[in-house]
Amino acid sequence: MSALVDEVVAQVVSLEVRLLACHARVDALTDEEGLHDLRTTVRRLRSLLRPLRGLPGVEQVELAAQRVGNLTTPIRDREVLAAYLHRQGHHVAAARRTAQLSEDYWAVARSTELKQLFDMLDAFPRFLRASQHQGLLRKLRKRIEKRLDKQWEALDEALHDPLHDRHRLRLLIKRVRYAAEAYPQLNRLPAAAIKGLKSAQEALGDWHDCWQWLLRAEHEADLQACITGWRRTMTLAESRADRVLDRLSETCFS
Repeated sequence: MSALVDEVVAQVVSLEVRLLACHARVDALTDEEGLHDLRTTVRRLRSLLRPLRGLPGVEQVELAAQRVGNLTTPIRDREVLAAYLHRQGHHVAAARRTAQLSEDYWAVARSTELKQLFDMLDAFPRFLRASQHQGLLRKLRKRIEKRLDKQWEALDEALHDPLHDRHRLRLLIKRVRYAAEAYPQLNRLPAAAIKGLKSAQEALGDWHDCWQWLLRAEHEADLQACITGWRRTMTLAESRADRVLDRLSETCFS
């Protein structure tokens, strides 16, 4: 059990280091992927923490991570949309959405939300060690395995639902994939399943982008020229996502 606690602590420290590096990139505007990598690291942190719910300090770190996610979501959405518009030659529309990005990045880098997350992460390993010394982690492996099983069962049920909600499926797939990567020593999925989870996440991501952009086009006039293409792409993405999900269901839960 001590080895598992050590591994969790090591992962928390490693993710904190990655977050610090992402923070520096966002603050200095060194590249266009800094915010994306920061969000991905936060997501991986939340996946690591989810099976630990109920232990001292976990809820506070989870809440801080969630707030960073909420803060950065609209900025990332504009990044993705602007990149698409540039690729399609709609440079004026893209420029409108990138005009404020530098200020947005600096606001994130200096945000209370990110500072609070770093403060929580600094203290969290001590909370885990204290819990360990108090005997609260004696059944840690069983606790994690139980939470992972529940996530896998929820995904299995959703995949076999003929009226499945693609939004919910996308969330469940992310949770299972990142949890499997966070706890490889407890992962019971075959290697092919991890690849399938990634493919399914990508397929549903393409569908989600089109769905989200079509909603925006209802209120943003300069997106009207893209509506026909987005509807066509969304239909194709739905078909591709369904095929990938069928394969995933056969691979993971047959």
